[in-house]
Amino acid sequence: MSIKVGSRIFAPRPFTTLLTIALIAMLISLGMWQLRRAGEKRVLFDSFAAGADATRMIDLPTPRLPRYQHIVASGHYDQARQILIDNMVDAGRAGYFVITPFALAGGGWVLVNRGWVPLGASRAARPTIPVTSDARQLRGRCDNLPSPGIQLGTKGKLAPPYPVVAAFPNHAELAQLLEEYSWTKATDLVLLDPAEPDGYVRSWAPPGFAPMRHIGYAVQWFALALTLLAIYVVTNIGKGRSA
Repeated sequence: MSIKVGSRIFAPRPFTTLLTIALIAMLISLGMWQLRRAGEKRVLFDSFAAGADATRMIDLPTPRLPRYQHIVASGHYDQARQILIDNMVDAGRAGYFVITPFALAGGGWVLVNRGWVPLGASRAARPTIPVTSDARQLRGRCDNLPSPGIQLGTKGKLAPPYPVVAAFPNHAELAQLLEEYSWTKATDLVLLDPAEPDGYVRSWAPPGFAPMRHIGYAVQWFALALTLLAIYVVTNIGKGRSA
């Protein structure tokens, strides 16, 4: 196939055309995916910002609350049965999230993320994470337990001694470990407010990149698609034969 454009002829090869179409479609698809991710992250970041607009008291009967809803709970920590969630990073440093069961006043339980602690000299040297079991009110945000992007291998069953080190456990696994099955439905986890006592590093923020980062990536993919189209057109235009 050839098309005469003024004094020049556009004569692409079939293989080159098919390859270019496939690559451009892939680049556009990647750009659209990044735009969708930007929309999802915008909802997540807006939810985080709106979560502090009001505070809800939670107890055992409290129904499911929105992610990042600010809450207050009365009860006491169970200092004897704590969990360290492995593979957590803060400012490029490896460490753990300290997860402490919290017995709600009136019955039931909720898990509290008291913050991040650094890895010790070795994984055999577990950090000291004391907390008193006195009655208190704590404040925080509703959240999900940390989850991996890709789950590799088979996880072993969690078992004492405490603190138990776990890599991305789910709520059912922690309930089985703790042998407690009466949990509030309000949230899987509470992110302890930075101002609350008995916590560690708590720089809470929605996970992942901000929406604008994804939009920037989308622009890059679309620009590559446009560049590839321009290269395809330029490299397939030649001078026409003289009459």
